[in-house]
Amino acid sequence: MNIKEQLSKEFSVSSKIVDNIVSLIDEGNTIPFIARYRKESTNSMDDQTLREFSNKLQSLRNIIEKKDDITKKIEEQGKLTDDIKKAIAAAKTLTELDDIYLPFKKAKRTRATIAKEKGLEPLADIIFMQSDDTKDIVSIANEYINTEADINTADDAIAGAMDIIADNISNTAVLRKRIREYTSKEGFLSVKGINKGDIKIKGSVYEMYSDYTQDIKSIPPHRILAINRGEKEGYLKVAFEVDEAQALGIIYREVLKPKSAAAFYVARSAKDAYGRLIAPAIEREIRNELTAAAEDSAVSVFSINLKNLLMQPPLKNKVTLGLDPAYRTGCKIAVVDATGKVLDTTVIYPTPPQPRIEESKRVLTALIKKHDVTTISIGNGTASRESEEFVAELLKEIDKDVSYIIVNEAGASVYSASKLAAEEFPEYDLTLRSAISIARRLQDPLAELVKIDPKSIGVGQYQHDASKAKLDSALAGVVENCVNSVGVDINTASEKLLSYIAGIGPAVAHNIIDYRNQIGSFTSRKQLLEVQKLGSKAYTQCAGFLRVANGDNPLDATGVHPESYSAAKALLKICRYTTDDIKAGKLSDIRKTVENIGIKKLAEEIGVGEITLKDIALELAKPGRDPRDELPPPILRKDVLDIESLEEGMKLKGTVRNVVDFGAFVDIGMHHDGLVHISKIVDRYIKHPSEVLKVGDIVEVTVTSVDKERGRIGLSMLKNE
Repeated sequence: MNIKEQLSKEFSVSSKIVDNIVSLIDEGNTIPFIARYRKESTNSMDDQTLREFSNKLQSLRNIIEKKDDITKKIEEQGKLTDDIKKAIAAAKTLTELDDIYLPFKKAKRTRATIAKEKGLEPLADIIFMQSDDTKDIVSIANEYINTEADINTADDAIAGAMDIIADNISNTAVLRKRIREYTSKEGFLSVKGINKGDIKIKGSVYEMYSDYTQDIKSIPPHRILAINRGEKEGYLKVAFEVDEAQALGIIYREVLKPKSAAAFYVARSAKDAYGRLIAPAIEREIRNELTAAAEDSAVSVFSINLKNLLMQPPLKNKVTLGLDPAYRTGCKIAVVDATGKVLDTTVIYPTPPQPRIEESKRVLTALIKKHDVTTISIGNGTASRESEEFVAELLKEIDKDVSYIIVNEAGASVYSASKLAAEEFPEYDLTLRSAISIARRLQDPLAELVKIDPKSIGVGQYQHDASKAKLDSALAGVVENCVNSVGVDINTASEKLLSYIAGIGPAVAHNIIDYRNQIGSFTSRKQLLEVQKLGSKAYTQCAGFLRVANGDNPLDATGVHPESYSAAKALLKICRYTTDDIKAGKLSDIRKTVENIGIKKLAEEIGVGEITLKDIALELAKPGRDPRDELPPPILRKDVLDIESLEEGMKLKGTVRNVVDFGAFVDIGMHHDGLVHISKIVDRYIKHPSEVLKVGDIVEVTVTSVDKERGRIGLSMLKNE
């Protein structure tokens, strides 16, 4: 197996680029660092593709390691032949390697091993050979009668020999592969509902699967996970349906010599092998493969949604009032300034069972005027609807331009009860911390949401059914990529935010905070080298993603890496600028100047790659640029939309809140998001809604159906509806 050839083919890059990336990964460089600061070496491969490359590299290396391992083990048994060597070399998956090694694996005590212990293997070999001169199997079997071994008749001997033959057939790699392929291609997944005791399929969330059949090759990933969950909870019974005659035909063609008298016994052994050994094993394997693929799909969908959620544009320079809705305990209020600092907190009661509406209006109006609040962020949890109505009514009455927005509060309660929240806001109880989080996640979604376990953030589909290790790994990568693509101010970033910076991690992040508390604030990136456990290697990885505003060196406030400072200064000199011009924001035309002089000429003169030069010019033109600023801002509202006022055909503007396999959920300013089915997104075939939509997109929709009883709203993005 040539790993580099496979990677080159799969990722459509040259062998030189593959060599570069493999070397960078093996040297311990982080994915964000490679993606941002080694573009010449990677042909500008983005961070997501680099992670896929890294995972594929590890997968291929695991296969090679497995090949070496089973070759050694078979050789130790003295059974390694040229054919086996060729089969191992040709194997492309771990499953194929498992099939090859199966006959050599130390087996548990089975019917076949018991028969071998009784000395019936020679008889099994005679029967399986099906020689033309083999006339009377019973007479041959009589020679193996051994009462001490509990072989009392010829039939006992034949039965034991057939167990051995069945086991040998089951362990034949080529047969297992063919039957697996046949089952995957032609088989069906059959699901039946269960009504037993307290388990009632009718009326449950699994009712649609009460009598469900789908061909294995085309069953959607989200249905696999739904069926798995229903089976686990006892609502569903799952089985495979496959044409047994066709499957047996695959085995018969390989092992039978029809003209032999022994063929009868081999055929019976083959049928036993298929029904008792091969089919159940392959069913388990295929279901595991389907589940693994479905988990990958769920994690992928969740990762895409999470990335787009984290990268929502921040609502900058706004004093924000966070409102955490509730009924009996009242709505918790927190006012934060433009930097997220808490200015005020209180509790109001505008909702049942004790709706003190007028008192709540007076309190909220006073807070809005006192702190010059411009935006109200309302959590979308319990009592959100009533709270929104109260706020909308208040905004009509006050003489001030204030807007509100409904914010997904998923994870706010988890955060507010965490150790991190207690350390961050020790003076507030956990209910008020939720209101603070709701306000601050509107101001800077990324900085606030990184404090919450990604699994608690409500975007995705069946991600909780995926393996924890797989989900945690993928989500950590997403958060890391987002944090590093934005960059953070080293003097204001929280410990949690710092922990996601390339090369840092939780322990070093804690040390950075300790050092910051000692010195007051960082004045240069170089000071990072004084932080405990932050060595030169970690500094190389993290420095470019950390910003020092108003520091000693204006380049420290940009995304230019310290290793490129000399190149940046040379560029400034050639273009007749100074580093002081960075602070003054006088470099907006530097990219045009670079193009006029010539990228290639400048790159050669300065001694850097053309891609790196372009990146340096971009950073100098927009120091500390935030990629989120280029996205559409969130929709702010002043009035509430009621489901009673919705009518089919209404045109509305909304925000995509979640993208799943079958469509997208869009916030149109109501308590319940509307669903745009995949068939209603565009006038062409798409495999997945994420090809067209992402979380945070602002879209025009048409109301196509309203189910007031169940609170369901159907939407369409098609122009002709």
